[in-house]
Amino acid sequence: DSGRSAELAFVVEPSDDVAVQEQPLILCCQVEGTQPIHVTWRKDGVRIADSENAFVLANGSLYVSRFQRLRGDGSSDEGEYDCVAQNQYGLVVSRKAKIQAATMSDFHIHPQNAVVEEGGVARFQCQIHGLPEPVILWQKNRVPVNTDNERYTLLPKGVLQITGLRAEDSGIFHCVATNIANVKFSREARLTVSGSHSTAYKDPMILVGPENLTLTVHQTAVLECIATGNPRPIVSWSRLDGRPIGVEGIQVLGTGNLMISDVTVQHSGIYVCAANKPGTRVRRTAQGRLVVQAPAEFVQHPQSISRPVGTTAIFTCVAQGEPPPQITWLKNGQILETSDHIKLKNNNSTLTIYGINPADEAIYQCIAENSAGSTQASARLTVLWADGLPGPPQSVSARTVSATTIQVSWREPLQNTKEIIGYVLHIRKAADPVEMEYQEAVSKSTFQQLVTDLEPSTSYSFYIKAYTSRGASKASEVTVVSTLGEVPAMPSLFIKVLNSTAVQATWEPSIKLGQHDGFKLFYRKVHVSPYTGPVLLPSNVTAYNITHLDASVVYEVKLLAYNQHGDGNSTVRFVSLRESVERTGEERPGTGGEGSGRPTGATAEPPFPLPVLNPPCDCMKDEQSNKTSATGIIIGIHIGVTCIIFCVLFLMFGYRGRLLMCKNVQEQLSTPQVPRSQRSAAGLVLNGAACRDRDERPFGGKQLDLNELERLFPATPSQDKTVTVRASGAGLPASHNETQLSSLPLDDFGVIEEEPPARPPAAGHGPPEEG
Repeated sequence: DSGRSAELAFVVEPSDDVAVQEQPLILCCQVEGTQPIHVTWRKDGVRIADSENAFVLANGSLYVSRFQRLRGDGSSDEGEYDCVAQNQYGLVVSRKAKIQAATMSDFHIHPQNAVVEEGGVARFQCQIHGLPEPVILWQKNRVPVNTDNERYTLLPKGVLQITGLRAEDSGIFHCVATNIANVKFSREARLTVSGSHSTAYKDPMILVGPENLTLTVHQTAVLECIATGNPRPIVSWSRLDGRPIGVEGIQVLGTGNLMISDVTVQHSGIYVCAANKPGTRVRRTAQGRLVVQAPAEFVQHPQSISRPVGTTAIFTCVAQGEPPPQITWLKNGQILETSDHIKLKNNNSTLTIYGINPADEAIYQCIAENSAGSTQASARLTVLWADGLPGPPQSVSARTVSATTIQVSWREPLQNTKEIIGYVLHIRKAADPVEMEYQEAVSKSTFQQLVTDLEPSTSYSFYIKAYTSRGASKASEVTVVSTLGEVPAMPSLFIKVLNSTAVQATWEPSIKLGQHDGFKLFYRKVHVSPYTGPVLLPSNVTAYNITHLDASVVYEVKLLAYNQHGDGNSTVRFVSLRESVERTGEERPGTGGEGSGRPTGATAEPPFPLPVLNPPCDCMKDEQSNKTSATGIIIGIHIGVTCIIFCVLFLMFGYRGRLLMCKNVQEQLSTPQVPRSQRSAAGLVLNGAACRDRDERPFGGKQLDLNELERLFPATPSQDKTVTVRASGAGLPASHNETQLSSLPLDDFGVIEEEPPARPPAAGHGPPEEG
């Protein structure tokens, strides 16, 4: 298999080692793959040149004739070594091997003299650092301690425990530390066993508890615990998290030391040593943490792949370890740098190469490393290129059409155009990563594409590829262009009456408005042509108080949002303060202070109820004064129920029938009305938020309710049966910012004049029949 023969991989990699001063050192490296393969070595990232002291053997291993921790020129043979192998297909780098010189320090803890009563416990300790870890043995009176004696326990970290002391245990003790670098002896300490075994009661006590340990998998953990007391306490072990310790590989040394052989990551945790007085709940505890690290190892290796030019290549490399390993990628031995078409995702576990080209053909390596060790795996990317493919499309250009549309055009490639079956347009926001790119297919005879549904004021990048049945061409040059800006949308506008001379305009901030710099507020008397304004308000303001108004007229309030691209469409509302004046009998002072208005960040409730000017059907009459009798209230309830029933019928038989019948029912069933000045409505507001007639008629782009117009512009009493409502300023243009009111025909209104009944019907009677 030619694909397999092109692979270049390590069979044996160098490993960490401890070298002896002035002794030779061999670092192994064995590679397989397509010959010829050239092997070199690096120390701390710098290539090692062949010399008398260090050279590469025929099998690829590195031979150091005399290892020296420190040379005369200040250099050292200690460091991190890696093996580099290269052939015609690429280059790979081995894992790093840490090489250290064998050493041994002086003892930093020596055994101390001790006097212990017979039957007690004696403990001696010595500590020393060295590479490799020194082996510590103990001697008594210059003779090795007899380890067959069950009362003598030697722990790996240089601890000697003697339990159940007897007179013959007295003597002089010292320890001996040994490794490949040296042999050293500690100072001597005398043990004196005094008196006879005491029978007095003593509470259990832990003399020495477990220390915190950090180990690597497969090592041995020894957790020390020495307890004394009379009677002799029982020592037990448990995990703080409640999980069982298990039995495999678990052993108790001496009278209470816990040894765990061949530790794994699952052994990590907090271990608790407990000394219990026999037959009671009296106990003492001590605890220590065990941390087990695991070198990085691969769960999923990257696989070698072959891909055509212009397609996407994905390598996956999943590693585990404790602590979790960091993953680094190399390309032909060099750290891989990400770019627009090379991306790393999922904590570097996934390498994706978009739009591959011949320069991407290489050997890619995944290096997984943590504090416990490192490992590497490699895979090769082969880029397939078919002869006779088209060249890249030419003269790519993009033209902005609108805020959401761009037209892209191009010319066909210069060569090999006969086999083209189509083009693919690659589109993405200029600020987005490559993986956010999307494509649109275009027929081979089309050399332009209208790209729609784009975002306003946004830069987009485009490039084209020509496709044949055998593959894609190289990508064309990239062109970048921005869409046009867009004016803001219409804001929502609400009007609240504050008093007889002031109203509050409020609106809601919304993302639907888009980017906007602020708001413009206008207002005017309906019969006066020019507006007052604009009042410029920043984008964070959501309310404005309009004061010093004339309570006898109707006002029109207009609000729009604007940005650097212009003004958006406006929202118009009408408001009347006339009924507020009639109810209160006097004008209330404005709340806006000096000037014509003020912005406010909060929306205050009006000081009295607000009637809505545009109810769909005014079937519910205004409440009567406080003198209304109980009988009248009951009659009103019947009127409301009857009105609701008729309104449902009106919705079924059309607008005209509903309006006429509604007026008929109102006037036939209503109780005598009180004068307008006694009505409970305190002000009139047109917000467009109240219930509206479902068949509103459009006037110049706005919708107004007929009942609303009747109340805003009340007709003078007349015998004329035709009602006409005209807007002031008939010569004004009918734009989306102006409200045009035209003449309404007679059939749209019904006027029924009928005397009110002499007395209201008795409570409980149904509504009168229609005449």
